[in-house]
Amino acid sequence: MADGQQEPPRAQFEELGRSTDDRSRLFSPALLEGQIAIVSGGGSGLGREIALELARCGARVVVCGRRQGPLLETAALCERGLIEAQVCDIREEQQVDALVDQVLERHRQIDLLVNNAGGQFLAPAESITPKGFRTVMRLNVEGTWLMTHAVATRAMIPSGRGGRIFSVTLSPHNGMPGMAHSGAARAAVENLMRTLSVEWARFDIRLLALAAGQFETQTLLTKYPAAIVERIAHTIPLGRMGREQEFAWLVAYLASPAGDFFSGAVITMDGARDDWLGPWPPAQAADEQGRPLSEERRR
Repeated sequence: MADGQQEPPRAQFEELGRSTDDRSRLFSPALLEGQIAIVSGGGSGLGREIALELARCGARVVVCGRRQGPLLETAALCERGLIEAQVCDIREEQQVDALVDQVLERHRQIDLLVNNAGGQFLAPAESITPKGFRTVMRLNVEGTWLMTHAVATRAMIPSGRGGRIFSVTLSPHNGMPGMAHSGAARAAVENLMRTLSVEWARFDIRLLALAAGQFETQTLLTKYPAAIVERIAHTIPLGRMGREQEFAWLVAYLASPAGDFFSGAVITMDGARDDWLGPWPPAQAADEQGRPLSEERRR
């Protein structure tokens, strides 16, 4: 850049998203100081970045998942030593109860639960077996319920402190062809968060569903067919996939005092994919210069 010339805002923003040090680029390192958080599925992707950002803001975070290796990697990435790893299969009630009890034994409180763990597989509806459907429902719905219920009834309600519970779901909301099981599961979780936000408001527990669009996670980039991955950005009006850091910033903001009046909502972060497939205007609605067609006014 020439001397005295300011870096374009977009370039500044992209530089923020590439940060790998142990300080948040947006928030104070004391923003969440004193908070104890649990992040399921914290061994990779959005879960890992959420855990790291919460720790950058001063929270002590317990990441859980089925495999110890990735969880330990997440903990090792936190230079402040604020992330702990604990193996837990969220589908197993006894393991979930043990996880919550152990966190309470060590830290005496739980202020935030992020239900990030989940999964699905790409398949046409007619080829999804009853076993495959149950597997996705059990992980995404029953696992979320077990974690939510255990944290609320063992920690947040008895303490009288209340707390926050965020469940990560998916966008788009206008149907998910190729993932009928996941679409059904995520809709169930969103309704669960809405319902519990009313029932548990009397305990000062705030619940939100955070609907994530397509983010550049390693899972997305490597799990699905290349032909699909290569086209994803073209289906999003903003023309790109989201960055993990962007979603983590949203979680940190909502976990802070700025999020105190958020509850019972579905917050969608997807580059407008919920509203439109692809860029605007589409070729059939544009002139030769790519400008949107408009109606001619009659004289």
